[in-house]
Amino acid sequence: MARYGRPSQRGDYLSPVVLPFPLRVAWAPKTLVRSLRCHHLETGRLAAIFADILAHYGPARIRELGIDLFGGCFSYRRMALHNAWSRHAWGIAIDLDPDRNGLRVDHTRAQFARPEYAAMIDAFEAHGWLSLGRRLDLDWMHFEAGHVMPVRPAATTPVRPAPPGVERRPGSFGF
Repeated sequence: MARYGRPSQRGDYLSPVVLPFPLRVAWAPKTLVRSLRCHHLETGRLAAIFADILAHYGPARIRELGIDLFGGCFSYRRMALHNAWSRHAWGIAIDLDPDRNGLRVDHTRAQFARPEYAAMIDAFEAHGWLSLGRRLDLDWMHFEAGHVMPVRPAATTPVRPAPPGVERRPGSFGF
């Protein structure tokens, strides 16, 4: 994480990203988000991701599928399951549609594991961001700037087979 520096509550390293379509705050869907702040090293890639999503789905389908339900980007905090800093603390992670893609939800229940969402996940991965859903089969709402991430060892933590149309990718999405 040296690339991004140290996380800070002030977030001096954040820059705005103007979104090509509005996001709805997941817990207050009448509230629209037209821009968000992320790490200045990721603004171009995050803007390109959302442009690709818009080009593929169009505004009506994005809303119909709930791809526009925003759960957050920058949040100065530790990870929910560990004491390490969350990628959100650097503004290099985003959560979408958190109600239907919860932290401990696997592909059998996650909305984003369905085939109609594959192009959205592909857009993130095409720009160097990874899906924890595809990578670890949990936290399907969460997308983050690529880095070396260990694959869960099968001997200690079994992972169910991926659903049709979802490819598990070994290795990492490094820089």
